[in-house]
Order: sequence, then C-alpha cells, then structure tokens
Amino acid sequence: MIPPSEPLTTVPAKLPVVGRFAPSPTGPLHVGSLVAALGSYIMARREEGRWLLRMEDLDLPRVIPRCADDILRSLEVLGFWWDGAVMYQSRRGDFYENAMERLKRAGLMYPCSCSRAEIARIASAPHGEEGVVYPGTCRGGLAVGKVERAWRVRVVDEVIGFDDGVMGVYSQNLAGLCGDFVVKRADGPYSYHLAVVVDDADCGVNQVVRGGDLLSSTTRQIYLQRLLGYSTPAYAHLPLVCNSDGTKLSKRDHAVSIGAGVDLRKEGGRLLLAALRFLGQSPPHTLDHAPCNEIFSWAFAMFDPGSIPRESGPIPT
Repeated sequence: MIPPSEPLTTVPAKLPVVGRFAPSPTGPLHVGSLVAALGSYIMARREEGRWLLRMEDLDLPRVIPRCADDILRSLEVLGFWWDGAVMYQSRRGDFYENAMERLKRAGLMYPCSCSRAEIARIASAPHGEEGVVYPGTCRGGLAVGKVERAWRVRVVDEVIGFDDGVMGVYSQNLAGLCGDFVVKRADGPYSYHLAVVVDDADCGVNQVVRGGDLLSSTTRQIYLQRLLGYSTPAYAHLPLVCNSDGTKLSKRDHAVSIGAGVDLRKEGGRLLLAALRFLGQSPPHTLDHAPCNEIFSWAFAMFDPGSIPRESGPIPT
C-alpha cells in the first residue's frame, strides 16, 4: 500500500540541505537554464548546504557532443562551484535496472504491448489533462501474439499532493491524469521519472529547485518514491523565462547560449543580476558592475524565497 499523501513544505530540520542542478546536454546553457541553476544554487548555499551537478544525458541521440563541457565551463566562469564529481545518467543504467527489478518483484509494474498510435485510436479511452489516459489494456497480461513495447507502473485512484515552495499546494490523481505510466520503453532509455527519482535518492537530495515546466511531473516522481521506499524532497518550481511571444525559452527552439557574443568573465555579473531580478529579488544598483563573487555573497545573505513570482515572463534587460 502507498501511504496517504502528506504535503512536505520544508526539509526536515536536522538534515543538511542537499540541492542539485540537472541540465540536459542537448543545447547550451541559455538564460532560462541559468535562472534554474541560480535558484537551486542559492537556495542550497544560503542554508550552507551542498549543491550537486548531474547531466541528464539519457536520451543519447539528442545529446550534442561537447555540450556538457560547455555547460560546465559556463557555470565555472560565472562562479558556480559544485560538490563532488558530476553525475552522468548515461553511466547509471544498472541503478535504474535495479529499481525496475524491485518494482517488478513487488508486482507494481507490467509489460505493455500498446503503441502510442494504438492508444490514441481507442475511442473509449478517457482523456485527462495530458491527453489520452492509458486505459490499462495490458494490466492483466499481454494478449496472445503481442510483444513487449514498454514497462508501465500501476497507479492507484488516489490524490497525491505536496506543498511547493513557490507554486503552493499542488495535487493530481494519476489515475485520471495519465493512468499507468511508462518507466522504460523496450527500444529506448529509462524514463526521466524513474532516473531522476533513483538519482536524487542515491545522492541524498532533499531540496529540488527547478523550472515550473516540471511541476506536473512531480506527482509521478513522488509516487515512485513511495513505491521504492525513498524520502520525498522539498520541491520549489521556479517561473519560466519566456520569449517575446510568451512561449517558454527552449533549447528545442534554438535558445541562444548565455556566452554567445559576450565575454562571460566581464558580462557574467550582469547576467546574474538579471536572473536575480527575474526571481523577484532586488539587488542594489551598487552591484551593477560588481564581480560575480560579490553578487553571490549578496544573494546568499539577502535572497528571499517568498519574493519569487509564480508567473513566467521575459527576463529583465
């Protein structure tokens, strides 16, 4: 049985904060990524906590060669420093497989033969916020002649909620949102949900500060944490940096690197200040030409999480 939903608003008092930043090396560090990095970094360091760095490079066909190194170099030039070695998800397949085997042995997941097209064609399939809800076609076993396409986790008809540090109380019923969801496809990598849950647990991460586009993923991750017996971190989802047309700034849309056409050693402070102001902070104008280390010192002492806005928008110029 899964325990009742218990919103978690803060990291348990006696545990040191362990935060993390987990970019995907499928594009450069753009200003939206910088906001996520800065928010997670300051929220951990202001509590004298640890800050880890993880490359979410599971989807190898989308990974751009040398992009991970470029991201690390940009962070270093701006004055970020992380604890321990950088983790690469592409090297952790055995850990994800072990978690899957635990779920299989407990009868909490099953093989599925349904393709996306087949699910979309099921006229009786219910629809949730994210489209067609998987109707459980393979819950009782694969039909004769069918082959395994994926492994799905069984969900229960129960509301899962948590108190997000920025967005407030948030809840979903996975049975009505998506149904039994995929954790691995036969011809592809492990799912983001499984990998991030295993990685955070293995590293002791208890504070997850990330972009608001991942808010709706969180209940699936909390569900997996419960099934695997992991603790649930405190979550805070930041507003997204948008283009002038109101759409999310995205690597897929060829978002420009923060280092394109500028010398980060000279202009890095300006970028940090813009990101801080986007996050609702009010650094004094005496820092306008200050080096990055002075801006970080101010932020560690003065950053106010309660001032972070919930609304997404353009970055201040």
